[in-house]
Amino acid sequence: MLTLRKSADRGYADHGWLKSFHSFSFAGYYDPAHMGWGNLRVINEDRIAPGTGFGTHGHRDMEIISYVISGELAHKDSMGNVKGIPPGDVQRMSAGRGVQHSEFNHAPNDTTHFFQIWIEPNVTGIVPSYEQKTFSTPDKQGVLRLVASPDGAQGSVLIHADAHMYSGLFDGAQTATLALDSGRKAYVHLVRGDIAVNGVALTAGDAALLEQEDGLNLDQAKNAEVLVFDLHA
Repeated sequence: MLTLRKSADRGYADHGWLKSFHSFSFAGYYDPAHMGWGNLRVINEDRIAPGTGFGTHGHRDMEIISYVISGELAHKDSMGNVKGIPPGDVQRMSAGRGVQHSEFNHAPNDTTHFFQIWIEPNVTGIVPSYEQKTFSTPDKQGVLRLVASPDGAQGSVLIHADAHMYSGLFDGAQTATLALDSGRKAYVHLVRGDIAVNGVALTAGDAALLEQEDGLNLDQAKNAEVLVFDLHA
């Protein structure tokens, strides 16, 4: 079964310095029908205005992934990491028993556009940790590239969760398939462009929520960037 969630149906918050779309209930947006999907708890599409950002704040027992679309995200945390996250990089922070961090856009003129993703861990109380890797455009063109997994397979970042995250770029005749376990859930978020998921058309910002499906098929793409999650049900 596939359920289409249109971009316009997401929660939205405009804080001036931050404009954010919430796929699932978050902060001031609450929708009991959209509290997460499997162990995927948060997908926020954030745009941070120049010279602003999130001040130091804390997290516990959550796998947090940042995926930058444009601009750069400046990260600083209580583990001693001071990093810039450009487009093409995937950053993973395991909050474990507690971590403090901040995220800023230091550019004077450019907005930072990124996705903040939270996945519920399968272990709690672990020592916090950090990882960041680059996945180039050629690595993702016409394929679903594994970028996060429980075992760091294929050079992906390692998450302490029963989930796999893929990123792909598709255009024209490019297609992809992914075998699914019908007892699990899958989630497809279209970052930009157009694509069809199992025959259902998506436009930028739309998502497809899949359950009891044994496969995923992507085709009919036009300048598409897509995130795919294979999730614990």
